[in-house]
Amino acid sequence: MSEQEREARRARLEALRSEGVDPFPATVGAWLPIGELRERYEPMDSESLEAEAQSVAVVGRIMASRSFGKLLFLRIVEAGESIQVSAKKNQLDDATFRFIRDLDVGDFVRFEGNLWRTKTDELTVDATSVRLLSKSLRGLPEKWHGLSDVEIRYRQRYLDLLVNEDARRIAVVRSRTVSAMRRFLDARGFLEVETPVLQPLYGGAAARPFTTCHNTYDQELYLRISDELYLKRLVVGGLDRVYEIGHDFRNEGVSRKHNPEFTMMECYQAYADYRDIMELVESMVRSIAMEVRGTLQIEYDGEKIDLAGAWPRIPLCQAIDEATGVDVLACEDVDSLRAAIRKKKLGPGDSSTWATLVDDLFSDHVEPTLVQPTFITDHPVELSPLAKRSQDDPRLVERFEPFIGAMEIGNAFSELNDPDDQRARMEEQLRSQAEGDEEAHPVDEDFLRALEHGMPPTGGLGMGIDRLVMILADAPNIREVILFPHLRSEIR
Repeated sequence: MSEQEREARRARLEALRSEGVDPFPATVGAWLPIGELRERYEPMDSESLEAEAQSVAVVGRIMASRSFGKLLFLRIVEAGESIQVSAKKNQLDDATFRFIRDLDVGDFVRFEGNLWRTKTDELTVDATSVRLLSKSLRGLPEKWHGLSDVEIRYRQRYLDLLVNEDARRIAVVRSRTVSAMRRFLDARGFLEVETPVLQPLYGGAAARPFTTCHNTYDQELYLRISDELYLKRLVVGGLDRVYEIGHDFRNEGVSRKHNPEFTMMECYQAYADYRDIMELVESMVRSIAMEVRGTLQIEYDGEKIDLAGAWPRIPLCQAIDEATGVDVLACEDVDSLRAAIRKKKLGPGDSSTWATLVDDLFSDHVEPTLVQPTFITDHPVELSPLAKRSQDDPRLVERFEPFIGAMEIGNAFSELNDPDDQRARMEEQLRSQAEGDEEAHPVDEDFLRALEHGMPPTGGLGMGIDRLVMILADAPNIREVILFPHLRSEIR
């Protein structure tokens, strides 16, 4: 919008004030939602509307305005619904007609008038009175051109929502996904709880935290990277089924699948293991998809995905071996695994630890193939310091990750409840940290003390809300599903 147009809008604002018009009144008056109006009156034809006058009041933002001399047409939008408004010079006094003519696109207004249908059979409010509700001092992007600059779309999401129907659709899918997830978990007897976002010790995931300081206590604090250790404390305390939907923060890179601030659902179920949680994931995703999309056959990033039926369960080490020919369990240390990777000419293999090398192999060679819903199970213990060891192979843990659309959407364990084993794992993580693993898990003495009081066998799940919405909304970039994603500082 040009500076000249902004100045013109400012001038119209001052003119209104000089005429005694409040451009930002506090009250609105009675009105009928446009969606309800359409539901009620759309079935009535032109003759029915003429035979019995239907007087209504509507409110909304002006999105378009057309002038045909003595006839004006405006389109207003409220709560995503739109309706046309007409103003006829021969039916209005000069001041009212001029007032409507001088309204700007972007202004919020309240119109009263009778309903009628145009020659093209469009339901229209024929204005008999108007009231300005809020003056817009900046213009809107042209709706038919939209916003072509992706950075502007993300930085000024309010404009994106106004002119981009897909942005609004995704926002609605996200809201409905979270609501459907809550309903599913509530129906299964889970209790929604809240745990600290500012934590004296971060934990529950392999990630670098954001660090801050509490001035009064002169205490270093961390933005949580996971809710896990606090939620499991609640299971120790006798809350057998708990969940939390909240924001987590990880000081990591940004990609189409990663944002430093993201939304996670974590739930924990006592007297369950990771097999029970697999059933929960399958049932929950199907339930949400049916409620939000109305189907289990969806499309994501050009791929047709079927959410129905049982999801395949593939051990992680088997999946890597089949994709690369590398038997990671046969390589007992970082040097032997690095040598096997280089022998297969799979890359430099320059990650600093055995666990990160395994993770790199999986991410590079297996994950891109997991388009249909799949559980990757039985991870090496080095990758999973909070999961219970496998009953069949102590080198592995009872853990799975669900994948859809070649993207991990969650992480789940049979939760480790042996306090001695848990301490040993956390201390091993400290050694990994000393070897250069910046994402290694710290030792949490209070959590270990809680485990010593006893925690029942428990199945736990963390599911990324943003990534699930990406799948359900067919939005292959995480920035599309986060209303205000993190961006670099704007260069002015």
